[in-house]
Amino acid sequence: MSDTDRPVAIITGAGRGIGRATAIELADEGYRVCLAARTREELEATRAATGLAPPDSLIVLVDLAQAQAPSNLLETTLDLYGRVDVLVNNAGWAPPRRSLVKTSEADQDRMLAVNLRAPIALTRLAAARMLQQGGGAIINIASTAGLRSPALEAVYAAAKAGLIAFSRACFNELRGSGVKVSVVIPGLVDTALIPPNKHLDRTRMLAPQAVARAVTRIIKAPAEICPVELVLEPSRNPERAR
Repeated sequence: MSDTDRPVAIITGAGRGIGRATAIELADEGYRVCLAARTREELEATRAATGLAPPDSLIVLVDLAQAQAPSNLLETTLDLYGRVDVLVNNAGWAPPRRSLVKTSEADQDRMLAVNLRAPIALTRLAAARMLQQGGGAIINIASTAGLRSPALEAVYAAAKAGLIAFSRACFNELRGSGVKVSVVIPGLVDTALIPPNKHLDRTRMLAPQAVARAVTRIIKAPAEICPVELVLEPSRNPERAR
């Protein structure tokens, strides 16, 4: 396979956690990777972990809360590689848990932008390119917060619920086109998004690598199968009795 034929994956939130683990998995599967996040040092660490040097790995500094960020990210990727075969919408953001009435408008808008608006925009842009290419896979990383609607996470839960519904609608719309759309819905994952909490046993949380392996299994699933929604729960409950 020539370099121009090697598949390309865009991974948002690639600087750490699930994003970094997914980048490593996809690099091992032979993908060239576009690593997108806000912090260069973290992305450089991810690049080193993948073992892919430029031009097989591309670092794009991007703040997905900005309206033009999705189009800039896709254009930068296509300028270098000319294709996109996999999009993993992994980037997420939430402030510390707090009541709705104490949530600032700025935090509200950032949660909606990063967790919902940006994945919608990137999916729309990537799907158009994948349809031209004849196929591809889009995997959105949601959260069980979108299913359970926990207190003190109202806006975050709404954004993740929206992402789940959006993913299923996109699957229905693109069904049969060769473009798969799936949503992975993990429970508690041991990442920096969850701050230290004496009520949680982090050793019982999902490892980022477990979520990343689920992503690669979706991508590698036979063409006649699309795992539309994949809920991942820790086999042991991380929540300690209070």
